[in-house]
Amino acid sequence: MDKSSANYFLSANCLTQAGLLILVSAIIWRILKIGSRPANYPPGPPTLPLIGNLHQIPDTRKHVQFEKWAREYGPIYSLMLGTKVMIVLNSDVAIKDLVDKRGAIYSSRPESYIGQDILSGGLRILFMPNHEVWKMARKQAHRVLNISAARTYVPYQDLESKAMLLGFLESPNDFISHLRRFSASLTTQMTFGFRTTSIHNPEFKEAFDIFDRSSELIGSRIGALLDLIPALRRLPDFMLPIKKEGREIHQRELKLFRRLFLQTKAGLHAGTAKPCVCVDLVKLQKEEQTSDDLAAYLGGSLLQAGSETTASVLVGFIQAMVIFPEVARAAQEELDRVCGDRMPDLNDVPDLPYIRACAKESLRWMPGFMLGIPHAVTQDDTYMGYHIPAGSMVIMNIWAVHNDPKRHPNPRQFEPMRYWGDDQTSIDASNNPDATKRDHFVFGAGRRKCQGMHIADRSLFLAISRLLWAFNFRKAVDHQTGQEITPDMDDLAEGVMMLPKPFKADLRPRSAFKAECVRREWGTMAEQLDGQAQWKVVPEGLIWKDEQLGELLLDE
Repeated sequence: MDKSSANYFLSANCLTQAGLLILVSAIIWRILKIGSRPANYPPGPPTLPLIGNLHQIPDTRKHVQFEKWAREYGPIYSLMLGTKVMIVLNSDVAIKDLVDKRGAIYSSRPESYIGQDILSGGLRILFMPNHEVWKMARKQAHRVLNISAARTYVPYQDLESKAMLLGFLESPNDFISHLRRFSASLTTQMTFGFRTTSIHNPEFKEAFDIFDRSSELIGSRIGALLDLIPALRRLPDFMLPIKKEGREIHQRELKLFRRLFLQTKAGLHAGTAKPCVCVDLVKLQKEEQTSDDLAAYLGGSLLQAGSETTASVLVGFIQAMVIFPEVARAAQEELDRVCGDRMPDLNDVPDLPYIRACAKESLRWMPGFMLGIPHAVTQDDTYMGYHIPAGSMVIMNIWAVHNDPKRHPNPRQFEPMRYWGDDQTSIDASNNPDATKRDHFVFGAGRRKCQGMHIADRSLFLAISRLLWAFNFRKAVDHQTGQEITPDMDDLAEGVMMLPKPFKADLRPRSAFKAECVRREWGTMAEQLDGQAQWKVVPEGLIWKDEQLGELLLDE
């Protein structure tokens, strides 16, 4: 080879090596850019290569950290989770502007491998993306939960609140179980047409055991990693026991939901079914060609969501009454003035503004879904000059909004007077064009907001008014030290939904007369029940004055 040829090959080899070096450098640069925050994204905490902010998200008390970031970074910030992007909304206005006003692109759900694929078999409406099945299911839910249909369920709410009072009277130390039975029985009646008569009911226990464990798995770090790094899903089950347990839970849940739904379906054909959501779902099956499994999951999901939301808020309410006894006294003064010796009912809604304010404050103070249920944006968007990329997970930081000292001064104080003069129902507040006038965000926003919030409003009013009318709430006393035990308002059970961990309280009837009144009221209700404590015939046409409160209850 002559000298010129050698020089040519040497130069070519150098160019090849240089090109390879440039290619490798570009690949390394791109890899190292994973997890970093582009300059035009909403601000957020500093990131690390590859993992972004993953290392900064705690396993527990996430809502506390998310609130700290909200105070630091303002109404919208971003978290980089490897190759994924999380957009966090921290103000009422930001939630209104995006999730409400731009609902067409903010109403989907991010992928939830454990929550939807494993635990739900793709059937749970709560986690469905906004595809055609979800739109059909949402339409069905609206039809069976609209305000006109909800009036059918008022007798159930009246009955179960009185049954709850009897439980408080007979075994006050089990008050959390009584609250869960109250909300569960309401929803089993509204959904499947039968009462949950005891906290020891096996179906009641099964449903709550499944919900509690599912909530833990969905909220776990492993569950989050499987969404962020899909390749991990291919690992065998012995390396991911969460998958095996999740599938077993799904089979238990599907079996339970199908049994309840098909039982109602058979009752409808036999002419014995009581008014309930599943009766309507059976009728709608013919129109939409819905499978039994999907209809069963739609009903079962309403059962779990409705019962757990109400129960968690009421547990928080009891805790607040123990910690802030001056609120209970003020509420009882109003009840004594308006109701006297008779038990309050929905006719008293217009005349009990402080009780209504207590209900609103309970929803603000212990919202359950501290970070809401994640949404997903389906196309690129811009807000406040920031770029929001398609596919981002969107979090409504409900805890931060509810505890914003500018919106709610001294936010960890339970103070119903924040809502004095606010006569909005939850539906009205959610539809208020002025986001700063919305009372709370417990029921979500946009096209994913809860369609049964008017039912929850009534349940909470009845429970809160009647509990305060009948009982005093005091701190329990440590028998060894003689000191009062103050519940820790920050000690919460972890999961998708959070509520206070079990705490001790001293709950007693306000007088012997009120205790007797509770027994007498229940005795009157019990006459309408059969030997299995189920309705003989459901009362018809109960209309209450709460519907006339300034014509506030309007169908959407």
